Amino acid sequence: MAEIVKAKKRKKIVKIEEEKAPKKESKIEKKSEIKGEEKKNLWEKFMTFCHGVGSEFKKVRWTSKKDMIKYSIATIVFIVFCSLFFYGIDTIFALIQSLFS
Repeated sequence: MAEIVKAKKRKKIVKIEEEKAPKKESKIEKKSEIKGEEKKNLWEKFMTFCHGVGSEFKKVRWTSKKDMIKYSIATIVFIVFCSLFFYGIDTIFALIQSLFS
């Protein structure tokens, strides 16, 4: 019983010390103070985001029309090959199953 009372007293002491200690600033507040920026409203944040998206969009390297046609043909050939392969496997297993039934 005495241990429980001591533990409760320790918790109260810790709470009192936390209240007396100065509050720590969050990382966001520290960064904004370092940069000297004020907090931005939602519209300014959105516009900053859109500007960043636009600048990143300009860095994208688009494929040429010739490469795009080549990749599309390769994809279609691969799909046809896989379709025929699995159709053949399915047909073979169906034939084997019909022989044993």
